[in-house]
Amino acid sequence: MSPVARRLDTVEEYYFSKKLKEVRTLVSNGAAVINLGIGSPDLPPHPSVLTALENSLSEPQAHKYQSYQGLPELRHAISSFYEKNYNVQINAENEILPLMGSKEGIMHISMAYLNEGDAVLIPNPGYPTYSSVTKLVGATPIFYDLTAEKHWQPQISALERLDLSRVKIMWVNYPHMPTGTLGSEQHLTALIQFAKKHNILLVNDNPYSFILNDNPNSIFNIKGAKEVCLELNSLSKSFNMAGWRVGMLLGAEQHINNVIKVKSNMDSGMFYGVQKGAIAALKSSNDWFTSLNEVYKKRRALVWELATQLGCTFEPDTAGMFVWAKLSQGIDAEQFIDTLLIEKNIFVAPGTIFGSNGEGYIRFSLCAPIEDINEALKRTA
Repeated sequence: MSPVARRLDTVEEYYFSKKLKEVRTLVSNGAAVINLGIGSPDLPPHPSVLTALENSLSEPQAHKYQSYQGLPELRHAISSFYEKNYNVQINAENEILPLMGSKEGIMHISMAYLNEGDAVLIPNPGYPTYSSVTKLVGATPIFYDLTAEKHWQPQISALERLDLSRVKIMWVNYPHMPTGTLGSEQHLTALIQFAKKHNILLVNDNPYSFILNDNPNSIFNIKGAKEVCLELNSLSKSFNMAGWRVGMLLGAEQHINNVIKVKSNMDSGMFYGVQKGAIAALKSSNDWFTSLNEVYKKRRALVWELATQLGCTFEPDTAGMFVWAKLSQGIDAEQFIDTLLIEKNIFVAPGTIFGSNGEGYIRFSLCAPIEDINEALKRTA
């Protein structure tokens, strides 16, 4: 066989890709596994989204190649959504790029801005894709610490002590995954000033701002952000459309144009019906978020009970669709979740997959019916 590219030596298969194979094997052997590990919404989108998709299929342009920049109607829906929900003005003509999920945006941004040998600031703990994509394009991850003692917020003094000479991009993610911490205006303002000082592109990954959060924010709420920032957002979590793969990138025109150079060589546009469904979702009233969060509140209360039953502690003042829980002192996270999976047929995520600062923590997903969470409570009683 031909030797693989050296870049594959820098990464491993995505944790959930591997672990779900193990879960599927258990299920195929008759185990009734309760999955509290994955943030994949189990609830359906709003009926209007499905209607929009269905109605679009008979339109003349439905099955043709689509624009690399998405339908103008979709970009305007995104702009209106930001104005309504974040009080942020974004130009639909040149400051918005629809994506096939925000995960591809991480790759496209990295390919647009990083050369081999460049460096990237990545949160620890944080979304594993930031690190893997950085390595795949030949750049170097530099991890910055987020800790419970500092409320999972980056510390400028610590960042300034790092070697920043090769840093081109910094990833931030608030509300934070996996901890659910909200980003404070004070910390985000300081990060923008830091990025300006060191000529770093600051990218906020913002898919969780409407889940169990009464005050959604964008990094563009901070004055001067557009000069040095991009923001990724997604319909996956807020609209129960994870499998639809609809995301968006927002920022200054030049940044968007740079990313389009990559994206336009990687795909041939998002399916028309998916875009029409996304437009319908973005036009949903705030009652949608209210009803969705009522479900998540009930589930979270039960997951808190489950976490307590398992001897964990947690911070209740968080957002997003996860519960980040601290294990008792000295318990290994990966051993704990493996034991829980084998002995109780309950799958949760170990904190270590999000970075070394995740040791001693586990993460529960709220994307499971109340019946499943109640069953998990019975199995661990």
